[in-house]
Amino acid sequence: MPEPTASATDVRIVPYTPAHRDAFRDLNLEWIATHFEVEPEDRKVLGDPDVHVLAPGGAILMVLDGTEPIGTGALIPTGEHEFELAKMAVTPRARGRGIGRRLCAALVEQARAMGAHRVELVSHRSLAPAIALYRSLGFREIPLGTVAYRRADIRMELPLR
Repeated sequence: MPEPTASATDVRIVPYTPAHRDAFRDLNLEWIATHFEVEPEDRKVLGDPDVHVLAPGGAILMVLDGTEPIGTGALIPTGEHEFELAKMAVTPRARGRGIGRRLCAALVEQARAMGAHRVELVSHRSLAPAIALYRSLGFREIPLGTVAYRRADIRMELPLR
């Protein structure tokens, strides 16, 4: 597992614990509701991340500013040695500080540490800064295929081998 990341502002990335459950849900609901509509799959995963993310072999990282959760992201297993980078959110008051980049990079490193050969994600093209971030980290667009979210209109992957 990657080591927590620290900076001069005491922003660090740490593994999820049960104490983060509400923050994981609330950060994601805040982000989704700002840009889209909360969908049934969102409610399922956010309602019980222990069952839908962790139990199948996934991981969740939290971004803390001191003790305050300001961001989160998850890796959900999609196949042998494959994960979906999902439920990545940074609260609006913390944006513009490079936190999303640090979080995404930490999630990719976590996937590597877990033996992943590939990480994929789905997003929406209207989220230009997010799409640019993913591309800058090496993700490339692949066919969309079947997805669990009505809002998704782009699928990207990052081969790790």
